[in-house]
Amino acid sequence: MLFLRRLLQSQKRRFEKGAKLERLFPVYEALDTFLFSTGETTRGPAHVRDGADMKRVMGMVVVALLPCMFMAMYNTGLQTHLAVLGGAEPLPGWRTDLFEWLGFQFKTMGFWGRCVYGAMWFIPVYIVTLAAGGLAEVVFAVVRKHEINEGFLVTSALFPLILPATIPLWQVALGILFGVVIGKEIFGGVGMNIWNPALMGRAFLYFGYPAQISGNDIWIAAQTGPDVYSGATWMVAAKEHGIEGILNGVEGLTNTTLTWWDAFIGTIPGSMGETSTLFCILGAIFLIVTKIASWRIMLGMLIGSGVVMGGLNLIATPDGNPALLVPFYWYWILGSFAFATVFMATDPVTAPYTNKGRFIYGLLIGAFGMVINMFNPAYPGTWMLAILFMNTWSPLIDYFIVKANIKRRAALNGA
Repeated sequence: MLFLRRLLQSQKRRFEKGAKLERLFPVYEALDTFLFSTGETTRGPAHVRDGADMKRVMGMVVVALLPCMFMAMYNTGLQTHLAVLGGAEPLPGWRTDLFEWLGFQFKTMGFWGRCVYGAMWFIPVYIVTLAAGGLAEVVFAVVRKHEINEGFLVTSALFPLILPATIPLWQVALGILFGVVIGKEIFGGVGMNIWNPALMGRAFLYFGYPAQISGNDIWIAAQTGPDVYSGATWMVAAKEHGIEGILNGVEGLTNTTLTWWDAFIGTIPGSMGETSTLFCILGAIFLIVTKIASWRIMLGMLIGSGVVMGGLNLIATPDGNPALLVPFYWYWILGSFAFATVFMATDPVTAPYTNKGRFIYGLLIGAFGMVINMFNPAYPGTWMLAILFMNTWSPLIDYFIVKANIKRRAALNGA
């Protein structure tokens, strides 16, 4: 490490102002600060000193996402294994060939086999995300002559986790480019964007290429048919067939039964990193303890969604919408609710800055998301749409909270 440090320091002069590689200084600076702490210190009394700089904050968010990354790989392999046991065939291609060349068998794959095969789907998506999105970040940093911000570390970790395993890699590149460029850079970069870049990228793919980003047969890396295990999500079964569809399965859709515990652990079809409520809770605990994410937003989403769905449960009738008969606590573990609550809604840039505003923000996301989920079956991306919608109103929430605080203080002081 000392050798690498000296090497970087020796090359710094080539990127400083007036040198031939001056325009590429953001690239040098990003590499240097990623590998080592900065050697610069503040000495004046006006500066606030805090060990939690941007790099450390973003790094801790990535650490909180590691359990979900593990689940993305393991569960992709598990769902493929279940499909093969049901009579399906693994998708042809280099992944299947390499998996068998390594000595694994699809019908007998164990824990490590599932992780290895799932990694063959997750890691390429992650690499493409880093390459395409990272290139966009570098280009904008060079043109604007500013440092490359570490915020992309989180975006690049989030984006693959909210995608299905079988999405084409060229669509991954398009999606992350849209999220970074249109969702962030045109507003001025990190801290200036209105909407969550990762969700903007997914929204682009969702509306531009719906066949590859949603549907019943895209969630696992195996060819399925009507008579074998299907890749449909259990959310589809819940919305179309109610609680009976979850507990007893649906012929031709999910020919198995589901327990609440299986759904909580996350061993069900879905976007790669969104299925496990358990691992999302582990990430939430880490983020709350380190004070990186706001517990008020998470609590607000739980209360908002629980109150709305609980009310709908009370007015539901047996001959009405079957989705309304599913208890609210099932919707907390099906779909992407937990992942959206912990990692997406709590984005510090696009969420309100006031504590009261954060709670109201989470409350409204939970309420709107559940309403969309129940009454608009055309949009299964419920929480994505709810969060992006509330991202738009986030500054207005803060405005009214601050205005109300000023008015109350003025009244207390007799102004």
